[in-house]
Amino acid sequence: MNIGLTGSSGVLGTILRKKLKLKKKNFFLGKIQNTNHVKKWIKSNNFDYIIHLAAIVPTKLVKKNKKKAYQVNYEGTKKIIDAVNMYSKKKVWFFYSSSSHVYEEKNTIIFESNKKKPMTYYGYTKLKSENYILKNKDKVIPCIGRIFSFTSKNQNNEFLIPSIIKKLKSKNKRILFNNLNHDRDFLQVNDIILAILKLLSIKYKGVVNICSSKKTNLTDILFILNKKFKKEIYLTENKSKTSLIGSNKKLLKIGWKPNSYSYLKYLYKNF
Repeated sequence: MNIGLTGSSGVLGTILRKKLKLKKKNFFLGKIQNTNHVKKWIKSNNFDYIIHLAAIVPTKLVKKNKKKAYQVNYEGTKKIIDAVNMYSKKKVWFFYSSSSHVYEEKNTIIFESNKKKPMTYYGYTKLKSENYILKNKDKVIPCIGRIFSFTSKNQNNEFLIPSIIKKLKSKNKRILFNNLNHDRDFLQVNDIILAILKLLSIKYKGVVNICSSKKTNLTDILFILNKKFKKEIYLTENKSKTSLIGSNKKLLKIGWKPNSYSYLKYLYKNF
């Protein structure tokens, strides 16, 4: 299999390139905003598969520089799709790493068919990219994986859980946290990798949630992490509680098997 990978230095990309034993020529190492860089990468390789992970993800960073986020997340995706349609000599299986942020927040389980109403600008860039892929699939076999929440020690402090840990590591004995009473669907990184590899192995076509279907409250994450730091925690009240929990029935149906133990136990053991 000749596999192209964008975002090879990210959390998921680093693991995937090792699992798939990819060589440097398989990685996209240029600027994804640069049309010539993208065209050259596609033209000089005869890819059977492309896994597109490259994106600006932390919502804080996206909000700080919407223009760059749009160029990377949407225009970068568009350039790859356009180059594949222009230069590829065969159909290419294309995995697009999307997000739960494309959905409208709900208090019920979210299925792939649910209403799309991006909750953040990051989600807007992801949904716009999804729509472009699905409308321009001449030489593309589209597989859109809407990944819900996850964390890693390799994430920077712009991400939620690393930012909580950073705060807990401070010298302050009493720490105030704001706006944490929200329910999210967290999945272990290795389970996400297994999902992508499973989708690749069967050349899955369509849209699929990559999630645990289990509810984890952000305040519970704070308290489980604080068992190691033993700080005096103060919480402000939310204006409104939100929930974003996905259905993983599609993924289970194709044979994906995630870890069974709770995300809180995973956090306590590994962070």
